[in-house]
Amino acid sequence: MASSLSYAASISRPPSSPSPNLRTLFPSGIRSRASSPISHTNRFLRFGVKCSYADAGIKDTNSRTIDVEADIKAERIVVLGGSGFVGSAICKAAVSRGIEVISLSRSGRPTSLNSWEDQVTWITGDVFYVNWDEVLPGATAVISTLGGFGSEEQMQRINGEANIISVTAAKEYGIPKFILISVHDYNIPSFLLTSGYFTGKRKAESEVLSKYPSSGVILRPGFIYGKRKVGNYEIPLDLIGEPVERLLNATASFTKPLNSLPASDLILAPPVSVDDVALAAVNAAKDDDCFGVFTINQIKEAASGAKV
Repeated sequence: MASSLSYAASISRPPSSPSPNLRTLFPSGIRSRASSPISHTNRFLRFGVKCSYADAGIKDTNSRTIDVEADIKAERIVVLGGSGFVGSAICKAAVSRGIEVISLSRSGRPTSLNSWEDQVTWITGDVFYVNWDEVLPGATAVISTLGGFGSEEQMQRINGEANIISVTAAKEYGIPKFILISVHDYNIPSFLLTSGYFTGKRKAESEVLSKYPSSGVILRPGFIYGKRKVGNYEIPLDLIGEPVERLLNATASFTKPLNSLPASDLILAPPVSVDDVALAAVNAAKDDDCFGVFTINQIKEAASGAKV
């Protein structure tokens, strides 16, 4: 996250002759990024810098140390649904970039034995009943992967209400960023998007954009592929998604005229790698200037930029 350096210094000028008008040697604010997290109990660092006017053509025999106080805020991401297919990929991507990660999900820690999981704080809980005091304080961003299928009532509750509650809680706790993993509309006319899955997601999107107009991020992927674990089994969705993605990308110039047809994206919307969704989400959490709704192609572009 962006950090700010606040400089306070008293610099002596030589007494021999009037000093020329000089511009301030150090700006009052400098933006930088922290590449690794810093303990929350030690966010303020002090260090000294020796400064002399010699390079400016002024003789200075009484140089002094400038005290610099740096307020460096550690990155801490809360992932809602962090033990799921998309959520675990986000946790892994964040940990690999030195970000502190807290996962909140009903199933708690995944059953796999991946080493990166030891670096995540796994909290078992439900957003409808959780004590947010144990989850949100100190977080710099919240990423929600909450969603699912079921009856109309269940989908409205999971895709809509659960996310709305989470956005409200994040705002009340002063969390600066909220990222929602939503869903592509597949070019289906709005009056046909009556499923609780879509209407729930759209209600959640409205809540994010309302409470976080300049820092909320909506990712709208289509079919997400990767190796998905269900119980003790692993479903290799990449065996389907990856070749289809390559095929659609290769034929995009030919199929482009069809994109305007209603529901054409049910066939033509390219799948997205779960790793690309994770990278785009983590990048959005780190980038203060990132906000708004991201389409499938924009998600891939953001992921490509994060890989560099």
